[in-house]
Amino acid sequence: MTRTIDVHAHWYPKAWVRLLERDGPADGAQIGRNPKGQVTFAVPKYRATFQESYIDLPARLREMDAARVDVHALSLTQPMVYWASPEFGARLACAYNDGLAQAHLAHPSRFVGLATLPMQAPELAVAEVRRAATLPGIRGVYLCTHVLDRNLDEPEFLPVFEACEALQLPVFLHPVNPVGAERMRRYHLRNLIGNPTDTAIAGASLIFGGVLDHCPKLAVVLPHAGGSLPALIGRWDHGATVRKELAHLRQPPSAYLRRFWYDTITHDDRALTSLIAQVGADRVLMGSDCPADMSYTRPVDVVERLAVLSAQQREAVLGGSARALLRID
Repeated sequence: MTRTIDVHAHWYPKAWVRLLERDGPADGAQIGRNPKGQVTFAVPKYRATFQESYIDLPARLREMDAARVDVHALSLTQPMVYWASPEFGARLACAYNDGLAQAHLAHPSRFVGLATLPMQAPELAVAEVRRAATLPGIRGVYLCTHVLDRNLDEPEFLPVFEACEALQLPVFLHPVNPVGAERMRRYHLRNLIGNPTDTAIAGASLIFGGVLDHCPKLAVVLPHAGGSLPALIGRWDHGATVRKELAHLRQPPSAYLRRFWYDTITHDDRALTSLIAQVGADRVLMGSDCPADMSYTRPVDVVERLAVLSAQQREAVLGGSARALLRID
C-alpha cells in the first residue's frame, strides 16, 4: 500500500520561535507570553500564539500514528514572515527552512518540508528558494495567497515563480489575513468564509494574470479543496466570453482547473466527491490542516469512506500523487 501523505500540516521549529521572540520586538512585533507560557505575537493585521501542538515533533508523530498518516509535509502558517523588514524576514525564512531540514534529518521517513520565502523582497525570496532547494528534505515552497494585500500576479513576484519552476518545486498556497477580514471579525468568518475566498482570488490571479501561461511547468497546490474556485469556474468561463477585461485569455478559465492540485479539506463528503468528479482524483491530495481546530483529525478515514473512488483512485489521493509531486521515495 502507498504511504499516506498529508500535504497540509503546520509546524513551528523551536529555534524559529526563539528567534522571533528574541529579535521580533526590534522589528516592530509585540511579543509576550500567555498564562500557559506560550509565546504570543502581534503586529497590525497579524497575530499568533505558538502553541505546543504546533512545535513538539514527538507529539506530532504520536498524532500521525493515531491518524494512520505516514508523512507530513510541514509548512509555516500565521503569521508567516511577510510582515517583517526584508532583512529580518530573510533571517526568519532561513531559520525556518533550516528547521525543516533538521526535522527531516531526524525523521527522514516521516517529514518533508515546504520552504517559506521572504516575499516582501522578491530578490531575497529568489535567493532563499535557491538556497533552500539544496537542503535535505525540502520538497516544495509555501506561499500566502497574497503578499501584504498584493495579488500573486504582480510582476515583481514572477521571478520567484520562475525559480520554483526551474527548481521543480511545487508551490503550495495558504490564506493569511484574508480579503474582507475587517467585516468578518465575528463568528470565525475570517476562516470559514475568508480563507476559501482568498484561495479563489489567488487562483484567479495566477490564471487571469498569465502566471500559469508564463510558467507552464509550475505546479500549484490550492488549500481547502481550492476554496470557492471550483464552484466559480462556470461564472469565470462566462465572464471570459463577455468581458473585455478577460479578452487576453488564451483559453477558458476552466482549462486551467487541472493546472492545480487540491487538498481534501472540505468537511463535507459531497463537496469532496464533487471536486474529484470535476478535476480528477489524480489532482486531489490528502490534507488535514493539522493541528488546527479546523483540521481533519483522521484524514485517511475521510478518503477511505468515499465509495465513489476506485482502489487506484483511493491510493492516488491517500499518497500516490503526493509521492510523485513531492519526490518522496
